[in-house]
Amino acid sequence: MKRRFFLKGMGSITVFSVLPLPMIFKNEDQYDPFNTLKHGKPEKVHNYAMIIIQDKCIGCKACEVACKTEWNIPKDDPEQYRTKVLYGAEAQCQEGQMSWLPVLCNQCDNAPCVKVCPTKASYKRKEDGIVLVDPAKCMGCKTCMVACPYEARYYKEEIHSVDKCTFCQPRLEKGLKPACVESCYKGARVFGDLNDPASEVSRILREAVAYHTLKPEEGTLCNVYYTQDVN
Repeated sequence: MKRRFFLKGMGSITVFSVLPLPMIFKNEDQYDPFNTLKHGKPEKVHNYAMIIIQDKCIGCKACEVACKTEWNIPKDDPEQYRTKVLYGAEAQCQEGQMSWLPVLCNQCDNAPCVKVCPTKASYKRKEDGIVLVDPAKCMGCKTCMVACPYEARYYKEEIHSVDKCTFCQPRLEKGLKPACVESCYKGARVFGDLNDPASEVSRILREAVAYHTLKPEEGTLCNVYYTQDVN
């Protein structure tokens, strides 16, 4: 099973045509990640989230390289990745300016991949909400890959299991940032705990004119947010 990333050419411009561009919310009606009761988000010890500041992303793909290096993913296979940077046409950018769309697992609080897994190999940690896959339980049916609205999973032949982004969970336990965040020299990726009001992710979402998630109509309650530079 291959990921269905079909890129459609428009002259010299390539537009990502499977995932719709992020939905923009105005401040008065936008999704509130801090309100766990209003949106049915479970209470967690740590509410880890990643913010993508799109107009800071220059498409250098250092994050992709860092991720593949960290997780021993073949660099020459575009079907295998935990994160990817796509060209996002004119979303969140000024006229004539390129816009890039970094994508990864959204660590959904209402994760369809977890619901459909017949062996419970896909599961969500209660303490921080990170969605993980247990290779010992994965039977390779790939049902979770079909269920994921973001096509954020792939099958890793070397371990005979589905694989995906985990926010670099082993690095977090050592007090380190995810590899993609650490490698982004433009600061387009920001990671932190929304339960901490002093964290950078909390500050950015509080101060943002607008922010958004991918495919909010799916009701997955994503923990990856997209915004523009607030400085």
